[in-house]
Amino acid sequence: MNQALPFDPEKLRTTEMGAERIRRNLALSDETDPVIFCRELVMSEKCRITRRGKNFYCETDGVCVTVNAGSLTIITAHKI
Repeated sequence: MNQALPFDPEKLRTTEMGAERIRRNLALSDETDPVIFCRELVMSEKCRITRRGKNFYCETDGVCVTVNAGSLTIITAHKI
């Protein structure tokens, strides 16, 4: 696990619209839980987390996950 995460990855969540956006952007199947998928990316040793304004940006394995810093809601994820 990433040694010094600035937030608890177990608290990550998303909205129904956010889940659909993540599935579409990352070409995930309907059976894939986007929160679990993103949580695993965030917890990866290779994940680089930065904060810009009100959001955290978690980049690893060619994917950027955007998380609202206040609510820990996953806003979106996209390939980079």
